[in-house]
Amino acid sequence: MFVDSHCHLDFPDLAAREDEILATMAANDVGTALCIGVKLEDFPRVLGLAERHAHLWATVGVHPDNDGVEEPDVARLVALADHPKVVAIGETGLDYYWQKDAPEWQRARFRTHIRAARETGKPLVIHNRGAAHDTLRLMREERAGEAGGVMHCFTESWDVAEAALEQGFYISFSGIVTFRNAKDLKEVARRVPLERLLIETDSPYLAPVPHRGRTNEPGWVVHVAEEIARLRELPLAAIEQATTDNFFRLFRHVQRPA
Repeated sequence: MFVDSHCHLDFPDLAAREDEILATMAANDVGTALCIGVKLEDFPRVLGLAERHAHLWATVGVHPDNDGVEEPDVARLVALADHPKVVAIGETGLDYYWQKDAPEWQRARFRTHIRAARETGKPLVIHNRGAAHDTLRLMREERAGEAGGVMHCFTESWDVAEAALEQGFYISFSGIVTFRNAKDLKEVARRVPLERLLIETDSPYLAPVPHRGRTNEPGWVVHVAEEIARLRELPLAAIEQATTDNFFRLFRHVQRPA
């Protein structure tokens, strides 16, 4: 069984095709997927997916790109995360690519999520783009390692991966690792310890080769696993087993299918 550790099935491109998306997952042996919250206003949709389907799970959080939305506080995140289908806090983190002024409100929001994760004992799903130094610094200052979590859709250097690993975090690779020009990222994928490796789609974004340019979906996470197996010169089954075991180890509140 493969696991998609990060997808957005509530987004319109996928929500309208829910039955088809789930059928493709089943056809490709993708037995579990984690549906990621990005706004509190949309959290009921994410939770609804997890409640309707035993093999789907949810997170709660506010994406760092989202300005002018309901701002979370620790108490609100903790309360929403008390639901048994909510297994992580996030998507949270920093993004200086779109928010080029590196706003303080982003850093304050990230701290709020880390504190909520530590209080709930549920791991973090961390987004970082163009903000590696501050992301790692805030993780250290707020003791994010006490909650643990994953650096999702990793695109940074080995030095950044190593610093996150030192804090006890997992590294997740998306379809970007299948792109021909992602040479540096492919090298990171070779070096991350097998026991800290996750795979994801970030669907509907970043469809892997051979589907690049199309609307991504969880059933295609197998192509990410295939590329990592090729890079590491391992059987696909070894990557399947490791990334699935790692997912259930990190997201310990998820019930593993029998």
